[in-house]
Amino acid sequence: MIDWQDLHYFSVLTRTGSLSAAARALGVDHATIGRRVASLERALALRLVDRLPRRSPLTAEGKAIAELVEDMARLTQSIERRARGLSLSPVTTVRISAPPAVAARLIAPRVVEFHREHPDITLALAGATQNAALDRSEADLAVRMARPVEKDLLIRRIGAMRFGLYATREQAAQPPEALAFIAYDATLDHVAQQVWLRSILAGRPIIFQASDLFGQQEAARAGLGAAVLPCFMGDNDAMLVKLPVKELPPVRDLWLTAYPDIGRSPVMRTVMTFLADIIGRECPVRIP
Repeated sequence: MIDWQDLHYFSVLTRTGSLSAAARALGVDHATIGRRVASLERALALRLVDRLPRRSPLTAEGKAIAELVEDMARLTQSIERRARGLSLSPVTTVRISAPPAVAARLIAPRVVEFHREHPDITLALAGATQNAALDRSEADLAVRMARPVEKDLLIRRIGAMRFGLYATREQAAQPPEALAFIAYDATLDHVAQQVWLRSILAGRPIIFQASDLFGQQEAARAGLGAAVLPCFMGDNDAMLVKLPVKELPPVRDLWLTAYPDIGRSPVMRTVMTFLADIIGRECPVRIP
C-alpha cells in the first residue's frame, strides 16, 4: 500500500527541487524528506530521485510519477478549498494577499471600519511583492496588479492604480533640467511605471534606487529627488507635490481574485465586497 503522506512529501520535493528546500517548505528536517521518498520508492519498486549533493533531480520514472502526483495534489487542494468554503462560520479568519503599498496604505487603515461591522471576522493581511499561490492555499483572496491567468479563478477588476511624479516643494522649484530621480532597482526595470520613468529622464540621473515604494517615498520626502508613486500615496503626503509631466504615467489595473469554492462563502463575499469598495474609492476605474 502507498502511504499518502509519502506522496505529499514527494510532491513538495518535485516542486522545490532539493531535499533542503522541501524540508523548509514542510517545516521538517531534510532527513525526513529523504525517508519519505525512500519509503515511496520501496512501495513502488522504482527509483524516483537521483541523490546528488545539492539537488535531487527526478529520474525518468520519477518524472512520470510526478505528473500523476501533481494531479493528486491539485485535487487535494480543491477538496481543501471546498471544505473551507463549506465550513466557514461567522467566526473565522480570512487571509488576504495584496501588493505592499495597497495592503499598507489602502486596506490596513480601513480594517477598523470592517472590524466594527464584522467583529467575528479576523482579517490576516499579507503585503507581498510576489503573487500568492491560491492553488496552494497561501491566501484565500488576492488583490493583484496584473490580470490573473490561472484557470477557474473568480476575477473582478476593482480599481485602477494611477501614478504621478512627486517631490518636495523645494525640489519642484528647481529648473526641470536640474531634477534628479528616485527609482526601483534594476530588477524591476520591467514594471510599467519604471519604464515610463526611464522614458522621461532625458539624460537626467537616477541617484537612488529602492526595491519598494515606501523607501522611494521616504527618499523623496527627504528632498533627494522625484519619485513615481501611486496617487493614493503621493496625493495624501503633505510633504510632496505632484510635478507636471508632458506624458501621462501608466495606469495599473487592480484585480480581486479567489477560487469559486471560497467565493461562495457568505463570509468571503463580505470581505470581497469590503475590498472592492475601499479600493474602488481610492483607485476608481473611471475618474468622475
